[in-house]
Amino acid sequence: MKIIIAPDKFKGSLSSIEVCNSLTKGLKMNNSNLNVISCPMADGGDGSLEIINHYLDLKSVEITVNDPLFRPIKSIYYICEKTAYIEMSSATGLALLKKEDRNCMNTSSYGTGELIVDAIQKGVSSIYLFIGGSATNDGGIGMASALGYRFYDSSENILSPIGRNLILINRIDQSGVKFNSQEVNVKVVCDVNNTLFGKDGAAYVYAAQKGANSIEIKQLDRGMINLASKLLKYDFPDIANVPRGGAAGGLGGGSIAFLGAQLISGTQNFIEITKLKKLIKDCDLVITGEGKLDMQTIHGKVISGVCEISKQFNKPIIAVCGIAEMTMSDMLGLKKVYTIIDRANSVDDAIQNVEEYLIQIGANIIDDIKDWYLTKK
Repeated sequence: MKIIIAPDKFKGSLSSIEVCNSLTKGLKMNNSNLNVISCPMADGGDGSLEIINHYLDLKSVEITVNDPLFRPIKSIYYICEKTAYIEMSSATGLALLKKEDRNCMNTSSYGTGELIVDAIQKGVSSIYLFIGGSATNDGGIGMASALGYRFYDSSENILSPIGRNLILINRIDQSGVKFNSQEVNVKVVCDVNNTLFGKDGAAYVYAAQKGANSIEIKQLDRGMINLASKLLKYDFPDIANVPRGGAAGGLGGGSIAFLGAQLISGTQNFIEITKLKKLIKDCDLVITGEGKLDMQTIHGKVISGVCEISKQFNKPIIAVCGIAEMTMSDMLGLKKVYTIIDRANSVDDAIQNVEEYLIQIGANIIDDIKDWYLTKK
C-alpha cells in the first residue's frame, strides 16, 4: 500500500514537515516496510518559505525593515537565481506584535514593500510574494508607500499608510514610484479567496483577529471601498470584486494595483511545486491535515485542495487535525477525520504533546484501514 501524507502546518505547534514525520512514525510503528511518501504542504500563509526551501535551494538575505508599527526589525527573504521569495509575515506579520499592540487600524505593510525594494535592487526579475499571517488591513498602501507611492487627504496632507487612513485618501501620487511592472514579474501567493470589502471582505472576516473592534471594522471596510474608488479615479485597475483581493488585509488587491501582480492560490502553487497530482494518482490512500478544520478550510486551504485532487482520482482521503467542525467532513468528501483534541486532556495538553498524539493517530489509521478492507471483503 502506498500512502501520501500532504498536510499543512499545525499553526503554533508543528510545521507541515514535522506533521509528516510524526504521522509516518505512527503509520510505520508495526510495519516498517509500509510505503509512505511525505509531501509537506503550505497554503501561502506564514511558514510557506520553510516549505519552499524544502523543495528548492534558496539563498537567504537578511535586512532591517519596519515592522507593522514602524519599528526596526531584522527580516529575511530568499533568492534563487533571478527569483525572490518574500514572506509578508516576516516583516508585517501578526506574530511580530504583542497582543496588546495588535490593531490593524494602526498597522502598515510598509516593511513588506521594503523587502520588495531590496530584492529589486539586487536585480531580481521575478518575485513570489506570500501574503498570509498579516497584521494589517491597509489595502497595500503601506507596501506601495515603500515603493514611492504617496497618498494625500482632501487638504493635501500626506497620509501615513495605515488602515485608519484608507477612508481619508483623496489623491494618489505616482511621481516617485521606484517600480516597473514591465521589468519585474510579481506573483502574489494567497491563502484565502475573499474580496476587498463587504461581508466577505478583508475587514469583516479578518480585522477582528487583528485587533479591530466592531466600529473600527466598519470604518476599515468603508476605507477599502474608498481605496478602490480612488484607484479607479487615478486609472489603476478595478480591484473591487477580484477573488483573493481581500487577502492579507487587502494587500492582494493592492498588489494588483501597485505592482501589476497576478494573484495565485497558495495551495495550487504548492500542488504544482510538489507534483502532488501525480503522487495522488499513483497512491492508495491520502492523508491531509491542518490545525483547525472549519469553514475557512474550503476557501483555498490545503485540505480543500488535496481533497479536490483525491476526488478527481477517486482516492480515499483522511484528515488529521488539532480540532475540527465535523460538518465539514461530508462537504470535503473525507472518509474520516481524526482530531488531537479528542485524545488530549486539555488544549494545553494537545499543543504540548501534539507529536505524541500524531504518532498515536498514525498507528490508529493503519488499524482502521485493516478494518475497512476486511469490511469490503
